Amino acid sequence: MRDNSYRAELYGFSKRYIAGLLLLFFLLPAVVSAAPLRIAVASNFSSAIQALSSQYEQQSGQQIDLIFGSTGKLYAQIINGAPFDAFFAADVERPALLEQEKRIQPDSRFTYAYGQLVLWSPDPQLIDAKLTALSAPDFHHLAIANPRLAPYGLAAQQVLEKLSLWTPLQSHLVRGENIGQAYQFIRSGNAELGFVAESQLQPSDLAQGSYWQVPDHLYAPIEQQAVQLSNKEEVKDFLNYVREDSSKQLIQQFGYRTP
Repeated sequence: MRDNSYRAELYGFSKRYIAGLLLLFFLLPAVVSAAPLRIAVASNFSSAIQALSSQYEQQSGQQIDLIFGSTGKLYAQIINGAPFDAFFAADVERPALLEQEKRIQPDSRFTYAYGQLVLWSPDPQLIDAKLTALSAPDFHHLAIANPRLAPYGLAAQQVLEKLSLWTPLQSHLVRGENIGQAYQFIRSGNAELGFVAESQLQPSDLAQGSYWQVPDHLYAPIEQQAVQLSNKEEVKDFLNYVREDSSKQLIQQFGYRTP
């Protein structure tokens, strides 16, 4: 009798053990898919992507971790093995290079926005329609993003070159690592004015300060592209979400044009 009882107990334990393993097997994909997506994002797009990812998280339950920096720095991190799932650049060049190097998922490269450049100062009297402040500089520092790392910095350089001011203003230039740092230089008072992305400016910045909306013909279009780096389906789903009409409307509210 003891033998039979023991066998029955062992049989029952085995069934429970196997059932537990099967349950774990079926739950494992859900656990894996719950891992946060790591999205590398050019600094200028920080406010827009935060709004987009917040809405997507509420809709899907998928958590997203955002890593901000200059396009050049993020590109360098990617080619050195940084475990990002997607990359929102501020240009076309780096996403195209990643595609050529076969570091992205096939056919995942797309344009998500076109950036707008603005010359801005918290001083309401500094910037006028004739750009007197630039042609006869009565300031110490003009902030731009580093042209070698940030597309908005390259655009600022192109504008100053077109106005024949790039060389005369060299002693006044302070370069931020990215457009976010350039904005902080101005906001903190370390620079009296500077070239920033329109998307960075709050209504109060425009109402209380002075600014010049830089005409499109003075710089090459700031076409911003994204790519999928990992093969996770959740990443593809998020990138598809960014391309929806409702998402494009949200992006436009942050000072961008969309395709």
